[in-house]
Amino acid sequence: MISKGFIRELVLRRDEVNSFDEYPYNIPAVRQLDHLPLHPSVTYFVGENGSGKSTFIEAMAILAGFNPEGGTKNFNQQLRPSESQLYEQLQLIRNPKREKTGFFLRAETMFNVATEVEQGDYAQYGWANLHVQSHGEAFLWLMQERFGSNGLYILDEPESALSPQRQLAALRIIHELVKQGSQFIIATHSPILMAYPDALLYWLDGDGLRKTTYMETEHYQISRDFLNNTELMLKHLLG
Repeated sequence: MISKGFIRELVLRRDEVNSFDEYPYNIPAVRQLDHLPLHPSVTYFVGENGSGKSTFIEAMAILAGFNPEGGTKNFNQQLRPSESQLYEQLQLIRNPKREKTGFFLRAETMFNVATEVEQGDYAQYGWANLHVQSHGEAFLWLMQERFGSNGLYILDEPESALSPQRQLAALRIIHELVKQGSQFIIATHSPILMAYPDALLYWLDGDGLRKTTYMETEHYQISRDFLNNTELMLKHLLG
């Protein structure tokens, strides 16, 4: 069964924003936001650092009921709160069907999630000790063992811990879960992860936010050009 999606649209209540000159509302992608449709299966937010990808992802995760630092909806540990206030003016437009499970996976606070697992004695519920695994092993274990059917999964740069081979494994897991009715919203720099067919890609930059295609992304083009012309590009870069 292919999911019809749990979240179909992201809306900014612009009349509630005090000033579009202040962070995070001065981020070009946020400043121009009105209504943003999401794909029922896989939506990507792609762009350079500072373009607002993680800001969007974090706000959506909070509105969906997840802890800002990541985990399932049962996680509540916050070692160092740092989330923006964007979620206060955003609204998730949901479909009638609700997810049965879900996870917010973000690279920069994965240590905090692992700490809550360890301190909360999650082992009795079948959780592995994530602190004794490598970063990549922990990420992949979560996707294999704690992601399930009919779930909502919000991922912030999961590739940061994954080798290219494990990114391919993650892509396979995403595909299997999509077939089981799950929905993914992903911020990524990875030309491997963003290659999922028929996904919706949004490009964020200094001009705002717009739909794009996989082959139009800088990530794909730069990776392709470097791999196809390695010696030439190195000569240009290194003089």
